Amino acid sequence: MSQGSIESGSLFKTYSSIIWLLCGIIAGSVLGLLFGKDVEIIKPLGDIFLNLLFTAIIPLIFFTIASSIASLEKSEKLGKLFVVVIGVFLSTVLISAVLMIVGVFIFPIHQDIIISKIPLESMHSASGGSQITQLLTASDFYELLSRKSMLALIIFSFLIGFASLRSGEKGESFRTFLNSGNEVMKQLLHMIMKTAPVGLGAYFAYQVGIFGPQLFGAYAKPLGLYYGVCAFYFVVFFSLYAFLAGGKLGLKVFWGNNITPALTALGTCSSIATIPANLEAAEKMKVPGYIRNVAIPLGAPLHKDGSSMSSIIKIAVIFAMFGKDFTDPMTLLTALGITVIVSVVEGGIPNGGYIGEILAITIYGFPMEQALPAAMIVGTLVDPMATLLNANGDVVSSMLIARISEGKKWLSAAIPF
Repeated sequence: MSQGSIESGSLFKTYSSIIWLLCGIIAGSVLGLLFGKDVEIIKPLGDIFLNLLFTAIIPLIFFTIASSIASLEKSEKLGKLFVVVIGVFLSTVLISAVLMIVGVFIFPIHQDIIISKIPLESMHSASGGSQITQLLTASDFYELLSRKSMLALIIFSFLIGFASLRSGEKGESFRTFLNSGNEVMKQLLHMIMKTAPVGLGAYFAYQVGIFGPQLFGAYAKPLGLYYGVCAFYFVVFFSLYAFLAGGKLGLKVFWGNNITPALTALGTCSSIATIPANLEAAEKMKVPGYIRNVAIPLGAPLHKDGSSMSSIIKIAVIFAMFGKDFTDPMTLLTALGITVIVSVVEGGIPNGGYIGEILAITIYGFPMEQALPAAMIVGTLVDPMATLLNANGDVVSSMLIARISEGKKWLSAAIPF
């Protein structure tokens, strides 16, 4: 067998889920074009897929967040470093999100197809204080098990995770239970997503059958905008971060050693899978061991610049689909808050971005059955670029953390001229 065929097989294996999903979408689109509104007969296949996803999402979120926080014990002992790490991660996530918002302002996403008209008052009917209370908490435990209480569940999961940390040795069995539950729920989501090509294919067939070929234009512009802004962020802002971290030497060291992590991120579409390449690159960049060994493993699940930017573009697409104004200040502030949460929630979960999509749709009050599939399609198509920024961002962030923790001469001292 030739080397080329081996590499082709490996490439297909890496991107097989995306390829099959695209095949399902294309097949559904063809059916929609051929049969028009008659294709509605297969819509239940899409509904079944969504219902499976909805029922799995609540326990998945609980176990993912609670187990992640419960596993931070070793990092938390590093005190000040942990605060610096989180500060750098939060800053770059917000910067990337704001950049995408600017991109949406410069190149507005206007949809010719508005799939539903929702009265604005139905989205913001309660008072401000009441909305905040309902958003952050639930009045009874069983209400946490509803996707309508998504943010309350996330906060509760964080508290459970920190309580597990504080329980010490007596909580060891519970932490094991959380980690085990997290693994089980990841496998369940993986099983459900095996049906995504059929489910989303049926949904897309229905959408094309109802709205016609112009539906494709609804996705073309946001995808072009996302890839363009992300490419700009990757080249310009990562260079800026590297320069701030180590001056011209930092710029040279970063671009001289980040190629392997970048290709690994693109090749695997996984921040977790890129950790070894990131650690090796950070070592070559002379990032101190105690920093890189904390920042990079912690960054894989908690730091996602690409996901924050995809969160903004998906929210903008959903607002356009429902004929709503995305430029309202409160809407934008809420979007920034969602991007921070999404960066944490997605973690190392395969297809974890769908959790963030459900959270955004829930908070803004859009109908889940109509909004989620569209957000999932956009999320799938931007995944390679998002992973590139997510994973590669951990490396340049470790340089910034070294600059803050070790002083401005950290790099020149390690690499003398």
